[in-house]
Amino acid sequence: MHQLIAHARSFESRCAERSEDFRRLAAGQSPQVLFITCSDSRVVPSLITGAGPGDLFELRTAGNIVPEYSHEHPAGEIATIEYAVRVLGVRHIVVCGHSHCGAVGALVRDDDLRAAPAVRGWLDIAAPQPPRCGEAAAAAAPSPDLADAVQRHALAQVQRLREYPCVREATASGRISLDTWFYEVHTGAVHSHRPQAGTFQPL
Repeated sequence: MHQLIAHARSFESRCAERSEDFRRLAAGQSPQVLFITCSDSRVVPSLITGAGPGDLFELRTAGNIVPEYSHEHPAGEIATIEYAVRVLGVRHIVVCGHSHCGAVGALVRDDDLRAAPAVRGWLDIAAPQPPRCGEAAAAAAPSPDLADAVQRHALAQVQRLREYPCVREATASGRISLDTWFYEVHTGAVHSHRPQAGTFQPL
């Protein structure tokens, strides 16, 4: 914590070198990308993408979960997505899952989370079908990095995202694109889902 505080204290002086860039931020924001990813501390969107202030509108949730849309029972995640699309007018949405994801691992293993009931409840809404091993792979243990499960989980979140009225309208009119990424925390590699091939391939 001391290191973080020291960095924060010196941030203003380091920003002076880019004072004009930071002054422009006071006029408002116009990010082109809504980046939805996990709260995991090992995943740093600006580090992965090289984005600077104002470039990404970020939504981080446990397991990069996109909850089901409901205007009658609004949630912060739903509001963030709707604001990004309808107010900020982002042109791209990226849902980025990552290897060694604790949330997906808990779903795959069906971990006992009675000591964390809010976490259990959040994971229960992760996807219509939890990303378990499946009948064909029931005898095989998931890989340590959970790559296959995480990728299927991320695709399920994108599918749920398509059901948001604002996203459905924007994609239908061609105003917005959706991408699904998979980030390897142990290598730094980023893979993107190619719908035509049905696989994740390097960017």
